[in-house]
Amino acid sequence: MMLKPVIVAGMVAMVVMTATACGETPRGDGQSAAPAATATPVAADATRSSGEGKTRYPLVFDNCGKQYTFAKAPSRVVVMNGGSVAEVSSLLELGLGDRITVNAQSYGASDVPGRAEAIKVLPTGGIKLSEMQDIPRETMLSLRPDFVISTYDGGFAAKSGYATREDLGKIGANTYAPASACGESGMVTGSPTVDSSYQMLRDFGQIFDVPGRAEQIIAASEQRIKDVTAKVAGKPAKNVMIVFPGMGADDFSSIAAAGIWNDVLGKAGAVNPFAADAKGAPFVTVGKDELAAASIDALIVVNYMNPDPEGSAKKILAQFPQWEATKSNRFLILSDSIYFGPSNDVAVDKIARLVHPDAF
Repeated sequence: MMLKPVIVAGMVAMVVMTATACGETPRGDGQSAAPAATATPVAADATRSSGEGKTRYPLVFDNCGKQYTFAKAPSRVVVMNGGSVAEVSSLLELGLGDRITVNAQSYGASDVPGRAEAIKVLPTGGIKLSEMQDIPRETMLSLRPDFVISTYDGGFAAKSGYATREDLGKIGANTYAPASACGESGMVTGSPTVDSSYQMLRDFGQIFDVPGRAEQIIAASEQRIKDVTAKVAGKPAKNVMIVFPGMGADDFSSIAAAGIWNDVLGKAGAVNPFAADAKGAPFVTVGKDELAAASIDALIVVNYMNPDPEGSAKKILAQFPQWEATKSNRFLILSDSIYFGPSNDVAVDKIARLVHPDAF
């Protein structure tokens, strides 16, 4: 099967991790793995208690090869766009919405009840985004943040018109990009995992002095995924195609290839039939002849600013009546849980119930 890697402009300003590396390309969820960011309290006896936990300040924190010192938990946080909701969703999951001064992230939909609405009411500062659909340098500096979160290290690139980490340091702002998006310049290769999502929760838990809360969220997610994988253990993996209709020139120019979704699928008793030949690209274009010959047991349509995702799914299935997915009318609409972010357990559960309904 011939697969052509594709970089989609709208989502290479999108996802992820989501995801990109420490380069100039916005993040898609094919971001490369990189050494995890580490939070190292200065005091050796920094403690975590039950419940909220405790961080000892000043906190020395390494991120993307740079070291930052937090005198206290940030209170004027700016969240850059990058086509992601992973970062803002993680903050909300940790109960930190009141720390956000300006948020530029939004998908308009969520697999977690109430999250899209919670994101919608966060302050946006009335800012005008740049041609790259993110916060330009001068606007960012005028916001006087004490902490800026980007979806990838290229969100601090001067050549893209962004405030650099050095610019922000001069006004007293620390900066952060997920550990899985700190790679080399250019389009990212490789696949993050669900553990990458947990790492960001742990990072924010330390930075904002809620490590106990972060560990509780992670433990609950891990348990839910463990329960699901136990139910589908030993069952034949089902071929699941993940597609992002409307992102490219046609419905089949943005099929998921390398990315966190492959780890999610694996935990749900499924497999991505288009992952093997992707050459690390997060998306591929697949011709209709190749698709017609493919064995597709289920279809996932990702809802990213799609006015009719269910209609998109039915349109795709109608073109391939030979698929088992079409014969069984087996499809699922997902939004943020399939990406890098705090709710991968939701996607694992939903996908497992789709492809192995007899296990539940």
